[in-house]
Amino acid sequence: MPEGSGLFGLAAAAGAGLTVLVGASQASDVRGLSMPALPVSTAESDEAEHGLASAQYPWPHNGVFSSYDHASIRRGHMVYQQVCAACHSVSLLHYRDLVGVAYTEEEAKEMAADNEVVDGPDDTGEMFDRPAKLSDPLPRPYANEEGARYANGGAYPPDLSLITKARHDGQNYVFSLLLGYRDPPAGVSVREGLYYNPYFPGGAIAMPKMLADEGVEYDDGTPATESQMAKDVVTFLAWAAEPEHDERKLMGIKWIFVLSLVLIQAVYYKRLKFAPLKSSRVIVDAVN
Repeated sequence: MPEGSGLFGLAAAAGAGLTVLVGASQASDVRGLSMPALPVSTAESDEAEHGLASAQYPWPHNGVFSSYDHASIRRGHMVYQQVCAACHSVSLLHYRDLVGVAYTEEEAKEMAADNEVVDGPDDTGEMFDRPAKLSDPLPRPYANEEGARYANGGAYPPDLSLITKARHDGQNYVFSLLLGYRDPPAGVSVREGLYYNPYFPGGAIAMPKMLADEGVEYDDGTPATESQMAKDVVTFLAWAAEPEHDERKLMGIKWIFVLSLVLIQAVYYKRLKFAPLKSSRVIVDAVN
């Protein structure tokens, strides 16, 4: 898959899918949308309630013998760190998980040392701050859910560790959501503090549009277009939800190879033993 924004024809595909909008949900006051009550079809009501269906994108790691693009995982972590980490956590990831996947051990240690964590108690019974180590989890933006809601007007930014598994059609949904922000169509009004996105259930989301061209500077020189950043951060989140993905596929290939050898040996042994029996002629002398 090419490295640039051409990967999925991304923004174009997302834009095309958006023309069939939730112009849809003529139900009154649905998750931040205030619209007049008009007769609607079952399909339109479902679209308004559950969000516009995402397009199906050819993720390069979805093939039977395909693995993650580790350069994309590294870029996706940069997008998460610079754009998403201000509100969202990935509580199941530790710095050590990034070693050998997106960063070297030295890079991961240096990254960890830039953050401080509370540890202790020490010999006096007091807690203390220390530089983070590889064994520490990635930092959380908020200490608890109450603090997160207070800082975001009552909305709770979900943890992203398993987001591509927790949402229907996870990778395609997250990708479409990130690129799906539009002005509300005629007849649709969105409450103050919410933003129109037809892929989000109800069409109104508290998270503003976060991706913009050149919003992140990639260290490998890849152009940081909106679609490229969305693709990379979704790849990172897919890996975060399923870090054993590559190892599982490799183990499966090994087992298939071994079982194929066993099958060949079993077939050969069966033919070797049964060939004399099948080729022999048995004569029964019923008279004597």
